[in-house]
Amino acid sequence: MDYHHHLSNFLVLFIVWTTSSILSQQNQSQAHKIALNRHHYGPPTNVTKTLHFPNFNPKSTPQIKLLGNARLTQHQLSIQIPDSSPAVDRTYQVGRAIYSSPIRLFDPLTKTPSSFHTTFSFQLSTTTNSGQNKSISGGGFAFIIVSDEFTVGRPGPWLGILSDACNHHMAFAVEFDTGHDPEVGDPNDDHIGINLGAVVSFKTANLSEAKISLHDSSVLRAWIIYNGETRVIDVYLGFDGNPIPRIPTLSTPLNLSPFLNEYMFVGFSASTGNSTQIHNIFSWNFSSNGQAFVRSRSTKICHRNLAKQVSKYSIFPHYNPPSSFTIFVAVIGTLTISYLSFYFNSQRRSQTSPIVFLEKKQRPRPPSKPRRFTGLELERATRRFSKSEVLGSDSRGVLYRATLRKGCRLAAKRFCNQNSSPVDWSRVLKRIGELTRVSHPSLAPIRGWCCDSETIIVYDYYQNGSVDRWLFGFGAIPWTRRVQLVKEVAVSLSYLHSKQLAHGNVKMSSVFLDVDYKAVLGDYGFVSFGGNGIVTAKKEDVFEFGLLVVEIVAGKTVAEVEDGIRRDIGVLEFAMEMFERGEILQVVDERLGSCVDPEEAVRVLRIGLSCSTSQLEKRPSMEEVVHLLNQQI
Repeated sequence: MDYHHHLSNFLVLFIVWTTSSILSQQNQSQAHKIALNRHHYGPPTNVTKTLHFPNFNPKSTPQIKLLGNARLTQHQLSIQIPDSSPAVDRTYQVGRAIYSSPIRLFDPLTKTPSSFHTTFSFQLSTTTNSGQNKSISGGGFAFIIVSDEFTVGRPGPWLGILSDACNHHMAFAVEFDTGHDPEVGDPNDDHIGINLGAVVSFKTANLSEAKISLHDSSVLRAWIIYNGETRVIDVYLGFDGNPIPRIPTLSTPLNLSPFLNEYMFVGFSASTGNSTQIHNIFSWNFSSNGQAFVRSRSTKICHRNLAKQVSKYSIFPHYNPPSSFTIFVAVIGTLTISYLSFYFNSQRRSQTSPIVFLEKKQRPRPPSKPRRFTGLELERATRRFSKSEVLGSDSRGVLYRATLRKGCRLAAKRFCNQNSSPVDWSRVLKRIGELTRVSHPSLAPIRGWCCDSETIIVYDYYQNGSVDRWLFGFGAIPWTRRVQLVKEVAVSLSYLHSKQLAHGNVKMSSVFLDVDYKAVLGDYGFVSFGGNGIVTAKKEDVFEFGLLVVEIVAGKTVAEVEDGIRRDIGVLEFAMEMFERGEILQVVDERLGSCVDPEEAVRVLRIGLSCSTSQLEKRPSMEEVVHLLNQQI
């Protein structure tokens, strides 16, 4: 065979094809440039939306989406936040009721907000706990306009409107607040306010001057009217059944444009503080009116995009002309491959072909089972482990928020390389297998791992964060909720120990709050326990739990003492000193004031100290701890 003859024929064919392709591409480019003209808009058209709910019958109101501790009642036909069931702890609860479909409230072309009018009837019923300080009780509800239908904000003075005060939020709220919290600018415990992307109201109205009170158990009615053209909002408040008052309770100029996306969700949000307030919304009407500009029909055609669409969707093949650079690369690549092919074919009979075994593809795993993540996948999900994605950190590593390509959010624990010794991944994977075989609502499931060049464990993401952020950052956890958190952690540890497993890393930052603000224990220690090691590991868990109890009760990790000189000591050492002196109540967080049950506080602290004794054999089992915590005084 004459190889040179074949090569020359091959090159001639490529030169002819290349020339014709380049000429075709130039024609396509000219056509594409002609198509790049600005779109023109036609006359405006009105966009209206009307909602009408004379009541909220659970059987006929599927359009209302309920989040957190919100429900539709059968006997009152109302939205109720929180659930008034006696079995539910109604302090520091939060919930939302959102219309399930987004509503167009902003025109991005003219930057004009839509006008809207809403009215609703409601009733607030409060049962005050004994010894409660009314001024810090928190609670109330709000009419909200928010950007998504999945988020639930914080309880207490936050009214469930927002979950943090660090970012700019696309949110608007008219709050009806029955709590007085100076930290968020409340004027008193009976006011309405307008909130723009923040928990602090930029404008409030004191209801003591309006001859009406939110603390009255009567059914009230609110009217909220916003004019998108004049940028003015009027809020009226009166008794249900009466006509709209002549003078608004609150009126102010207001430009909502910076706080609106084109489509937003509308509804209600409510929360409680130390009080057991029940919020009922009985009826709701909402209507909006805005403008949208319809694009005029274009006379131009973008042939390149049309060709791409034909190639992608049509059953008839259409080949888009390649660029000059692509043709050049293709020619060089093809020539190289041709030469190599001829060379290997000439020696085919004298050599045997090597057998290449392809790597066996992994079988797809069910979504509930943990999987292996690549380092690149987690690096992208955490934005290259950006500081803005950090959820928490400790001596073992850093916990990051990870957002996968499909929008799923997870939490990735990136462990520190404290020594140069390689990680024993057989032990790590064994530990993951052990933990994934148990399932409990108060134990965080493991979603995956990464072992490319470093150790990363992936968990579920809990948007309410860890307990230490709430307790040390905001101090917003009341006494009853703290006791409940202790019980929930104890139950989860007891269950884990019953399966002959240890946690290995019990501390504040390992306890997360789910959407209902219940404790979820995660961020496990990855140490392999075997033989008598599991018995010792369980006792270590008990010790760490005892320290956790003392920190939750005290609301701090260190205490300041004075014995001649002022010094800081660990809160556990401080608690032991106070116990020996008979002054154990000095350990209780002073921010709780008179809202603490003294007998219960002493009992919980005694349990915590008994778990933290230095003698292993004297520490109780977690099953005994759960029994002691559930005993009635």
